[in-house]
Amino acid sequence: MRTSTSSGIWMPIFAGLCASLVSIGLARFAYTPLIPSLIEARWFSANDVVYLGAANLVGYLIGALLGRPTARQLGNKNALRLMMLVVTTAFFACAFPLSVSWFFGWRLLSGIAGGAIMVLVAATVLPHVPAARKGLASGAIFLGIGLGIAGSGTLVPPLLSLGLQATWLGLGALALVLSALSWFGWPDDFAHLPMTHEATGAEPTPRAVYLLFAQYAFMAAGLVPAMVFLVDYVARGLGAGAHTGALIWVMYGLGAIVGPVSYGFLADHLGARAGIRMVLVVQAVALGLLAVSHSFLALALLAVILGSFPPGIVPLALARVHELVPEHHGQQIAWSRATVSFATFQALAGFAYSALFNASGGQHTLLFMFAAGAIVIALLLEYAVKWLPAAAEPRRCTN
Repeated sequence: MRTSTSSGIWMPIFAGLCASLVSIGLARFAYTPLIPSLIEARWFSANDVVYLGAANLVGYLIGALLGRPTARQLGNKNALRLMMLVVTTAFFACAFPLSVSWFFGWRLLSGIAGGAIMVLVAATVLPHVPAARKGLASGAIFLGIGLGIAGSGTLVPPLLSLGLQATWLGLGALALVLSALSWFGWPDDFAHLPMTHEATGAEPTPRAVYLLFAQYAFMAAGLVPAMVFLVDYVARGLGAGAHTGALIWVMYGLGAIVGPVSYGFLADHLGARAGIRMVLVVQAVALGLLAVSHSFLALALLAVILGSFPPGIVPLALARVHELVPEHHGQQIAWSRATVSFATFQALAGFAYSALFNASGGQHTLLFMFAAGAIVIALLLEYAVKWLPAAAEPRRCTN
């Protein structure tokens, strides 16, 4: 087994950051500020544009299920390289709106790649990082999501001045550059020890882990409306225009940059469980306020708070998995299942919110209230841990 030296840690971390930036930060979140332009340019109808956004979420679920099987066939390093190439190709393909099915297919593929990367990236990079730096490394990897969100808010408006096709081509070019820069940064795969039924099933999964899966699922349902509809809400719903919508999205991106680091800080100093509880309270309040706020300053502040949640909750939930499951292989399995749970509810929520949006005649505030309800349910599940038998909580924790 090769251990990374202090000077050699950063290339794998940088590769992981590039992967989360391209596959989630850009592939998913760059679509949000494009929604008004896609509608106004008549590439697709308003209803189609909303459902095309949900295609990426469905792909994310498929990718979360296929990530580990793909890695077993190709190795983690090659699987991650392949997924980044798939996302890059999807950007270029979306520059040509040949049909709704064509666009849906490529958005679906980009989501598949994103889900696979989310399952594999931490498991590929963190084993090569000394224990004392795993928290920093995890935050740095998922910081790529926040950088992608912020980058989409700053890059998309000037690219749109060149046209929608140029915007997709520009995003593809950026993804290609980042894929090339990270190509040789991935660490070699560790030799896999044979997995026996005794090794994988000797210790049952604590009930608190299943509770975390459910909680993580409702978090996913709660983050979708702001993630998908925030710019459209500001630009069209409030009539503030695309420029103001883009500025609010930049603030959302700033929150996404701060999220992984600040949430990791909470996990380190308060513990993952207390950190999750605090974050959920803040998010529920923010979503409720978003439904009734109209001033730019209020929307900007709420955008920062809400933007911190999608990338920030990932290292926080991963820290909770590590608290509950001491054994390394068990952590990988639990994190994969948590990602599938998250992706399932995210995909279902994507279509449910899209249907609700169309059925309500474009009522954004209704979506935000439902999202706040989902966050409240996640918070109630957090308190439900105290009702579990004592054996459900682990007797030892591994940071």
